[in-house]
Amino acid sequence: MSALRSGIKNSSSLGLVVKPVWTGGVSGSTAARLSGNLRLFQPKTTIMAATRSLSTQVSPLQSTHPRPSPPTQATVLGNASRKYSQTARRSTPEAALKPGANGYAADIAEATAVAQQPIIHDVYESKTGTWQYIVVDPSTNKAVIIDPALDYDPATQTITFTTADALLSLVREKGYIVDMILETHAHADHLTAASYLQSRLEQEQGDRPFIGIGKRIGQVQKLFGQKYGVPVEEMEGAFDKLFDDDEVFHVGNLEATALHLPGHTPDHLGYKIGDHVFCGDSLLNVDIGTARCDFPGGSAQDLFKSGRRLLSLPDHVKIWNGHDYPSSTRTDPVPYVTVGSHREHNKHLMDGATEDQYVSLRRQRDATMGEPRLLHQSLQINIRGGRLPEPTESGQRFVHLPLKMLVEEW
Repeated sequence: MSALRSGIKNSSSLGLVVKPVWTGGVSGSTAARLSGNLRLFQPKTTIMAATRSLSTQVSPLQSTHPRPSPPTQATVLGNASRKYSQTARRSTPEAALKPGANGYAADIAEATAVAQQPIIHDVYESKTGTWQYIVVDPSTNKAVIIDPALDYDPATQTITFTTADALLSLVREKGYIVDMILETHAHADHLTAASYLQSRLEQEQGDRPFIGIGKRIGQVQKLFGQKYGVPVEEMEGAFDKLFDDDEVFHVGNLEATALHLPGHTPDHLGYKIGDHVFCGDSLLNVDIGTARCDFPGGSAQDLFKSGRRLLSLPDHVKIWNGHDYPSSTRTDPVPYVTVGSHREHNKHLMDGATEDQYVSLRRQRDATMGEPRLLHQSLQINIRGGRLPEPTESGQRFVHLPLKMLVEEW
C-alpha cells in the first residue's frame, strides 16, 4: 500500500510494527469513549463527501502521515466555522461564494484567511506516554517539531535515539524543512531530543533550526540548576528563542501564537497554529482531565485559568495533548480532543466546574501521586535544552540522583 510507504523508512530495522488504521473524527459522543484517532484534518463538509483515507499506525511509536486534499471552495467555507459549513451544504460552492449569497458576503475574506491549516503528524512514545508533533505549512513544506523525546533506560543509564530518528526519517521522507524545535516547558518525565535533532537537522538541511521555549525558563533553570549543581555556563544559550506571552510567529506562511499556560509549571506554553493548539502538559484527554500541579512553581489556580482560557476558544479547535495514558477501558492513545468535547466531557474542567472545586480536586489527586520515574534525569538534561552534561576529566558524563534516607545520618 502506498500509504505504508509514507513516513518512517526501514521501520523493521527500528523494531517497529506498521499496521494500517482508518482515519476518523472525535465527536462529542466518541470523546466520551476516546476511541479512534483523527488524522486527516479536513472540515466536516470535506470528510462527509470524501472516501476514507488510509494512514499508518506505528507501534510502539505511532506516526500518522495525512495527505491533505487541495481546498475546494466548500472546504474554504467549512474551515471557517459551523455557519460556513452549513452554507456550503445547503447551496453550491459557487453560490455560497457569490457576494451576498446566504448573507455571508462580509465573511468570505475571513473564511478564506482561516482555510489554510497545517499538516500534523502525531508520534506517540509509549514508554513515557509522550505525544510528539511535526507541524507543517503545506504551502512551503516548512515545519516545526514540538516536544520531541529521547529514549532513556534508567536501569543502564543509556540514551538511545530510536524515537528521535523516527522523527528525522519522517521529515526526510516528506522533504520537510524544519525551522524550529519547540518545547512547551522543561519536562520532568522524559529527556528532550531538541539538541540532538537540532544537530542532525543542521547536518542534513544546512540551516540550523532554533530551539524555542517560554521566556520564564530562566526561573526553572535557576531553581533546578542550583538543586542539581548544574554549572551556569551549561545552561547559557541552551535555547535560541524565548517567546513572550502571546507572541506571534510563523510556521512557513501559517500564523502561530505562543500562549502562556501556567499551572503545571510556571514557564509552560502552548502553541496555537491555525485551528490547533499544542497544549503540552496542561489539558489531557477528557477521561484524565488535567496535568498535575505539584511541581515547584506549579499552581492549581493557574491551571484552572489556563484550562478555561483554552476552552474559551471555538468548539471546533483541536487541543493536542502532550501526554496520554491509556487505561484498561481505553487501549489506544488519543492525540487530541476538540474544545467542544472538553467542555462537555473533561472530568476536571467541563462547563460548570468552579475554580474552588477544581483546586480541591487537583490538590487531593496530586497528594497521591509519586514523582515521575525520570524526574531527576529529565530536568538536568532539559534545563540544558537537551544538551548533555560536560564530561569530567575521566571522559564520563554524569547526572546527579539525590539519595533518600529514612534514618538520620551516621
